[in-house]
Amino acid sequence: MPTTTPRLAAALAAAGLVLAAGCTAGGGPSGGGPEAGEKQTIEVWHGWSAPHEVKAFQDAVAGFNKAHPNITVKLVKGQTDERITNAIRGGNPPDVVSSFTTDSVGQWCQSGAWQNLAPYIAESKLDMDQFPQAVRKYTEYKGVRCAMPLLADAYGLYYNTRLMKGEQPPKTMSELTALAKKLTVRDADGTIKVAGFMPSVQYYEHQAQHLAPQFGVTWLTGDGKANFAADPAFTAYLKWNKSLIDWYGYGNVKKFLRSMGQEFESSNPFEKGKAAMAVDGEWRTKFIQEEAPGLDYGTAPIPVADARASSYGGGFVTGTVIGIPRGAEHARAAWEFVRYLTTDTGALVTFANALGNVPSTIPALSSPKLALPPQFRTFLDVFKNPNSTTTPPTPNGNDYIVRFQKFVQDEWEPGKVDDLPGALAKLDGEVDDSLKLAGG
Repeated sequence: MPTTTPRLAAALAAAGLVLAAGCTAGGGPSGGGPEAGEKQTIEVWHGWSAPHEVKAFQDAVAGFNKAHPNITVKLVKGQTDERITNAIRGGNPPDVVSSFTTDSVGQWCQSGAWQNLAPYIAESKLDMDQFPQAVRKYTEYKGVRCAMPLLADAYGLYYNTRLMKGEQPPKTMSELTALAKKLTVRDADGTIKVAGFMPSVQYYEHQAQHLAPQFGVTWLTGDGKANFAADPAFTAYLKWNKSLIDWYGYGNVKKFLRSMGQEFESSNPFEKGKAAMAVDGEWRTKFIQEEAPGLDYGTAPIPVADARASSYGGGFVTGTVIGIPRGAEHARAAWEFVRYLTTDTGALVTFANALGNVPSTIPALSSPKLALPPQFRTFLDVFKNPNSTTTPPTPNGNDYIVRFQKFVQDEWEPGKVDDLPGALAKLDGEVDDSLKLAGG
């Protein structure tokens, strides 16, 4: 489901908004309000808005209503991070909030805009090991867990079976490069008719955030500083990216990118047979069912750098988060709701089936009631693979990701960088300055 994917521009805008939460009204984290067993109504804000999405949330909540008949749940759809932040700032937040922007967890936890859930977890004796390690990482910051995972996204390689002509999906970047060249079809002038694989960060989900991890990058140092210049994995990723772009010709790449339709429409090049292989999230299976039901395709983990062949099977993971905002009037009941929605296998499976997302607990991943296409199995395996990773949270959200993406898109791919080590060192300084201003 694309709405659970943090897009760079939206996430950056949300980051600026959430930073303001550090000086919001409403006091510190509190478990105040009536006991969970008392009769009461809690208000839950979420971002889903399409009719089938709203129904999916309602169906997942139905089990909670049966288990807690004393708690009435008022669902409010289509809520953005901006509205959530403004409500917290104004001292009039709902009881539960859900967001698609995992990159802002560091800000929420540090500022206290979302409550520290550790006391609730301890009291409930909740086993956090039921969540894969990467999921636990993106829902806390510096030991403060202010969010719980609610469904997840995992990334893999989609391949067009017909265009592959019997070739097996690549496992290493050298195999991917060779196959991309073999499967590419051009016009006489070099125009790309069918791209074997489009390496540009401007191709939908081929963002640096999703592909660089396959080279083993470490985004931040142990003390929370930018690591672009010091980590050779970033250089390896960039050189791979540029070598394939240069093979296509940057002008041809730009022409191909301009010809693309919207990502979440049937004009998507992979769905139209104009890209033989593409990296995408698990939700693409749902879109293919609806928009290109005749497409013969398969899925596999994203290839890894040749030196990291043993790590094949992992990938980038992220997801929707849910928590209790500062100042919630029914915090104890809110926690019962959050705990149920994020750990009840039935609720998670119901939600996952309706939205085409990955359920976020290990028990739900193996539920026989998951009704998803065969190609979805790849994403379940990637999600629970110990080699899967996510981007670490910071006090200013995904600013470091946005800056790196912009560098790759505007400077590196067009060939404007003569001194890569110097350019990466400069980028490190800019990121570190920004982190310092944010309190990192």
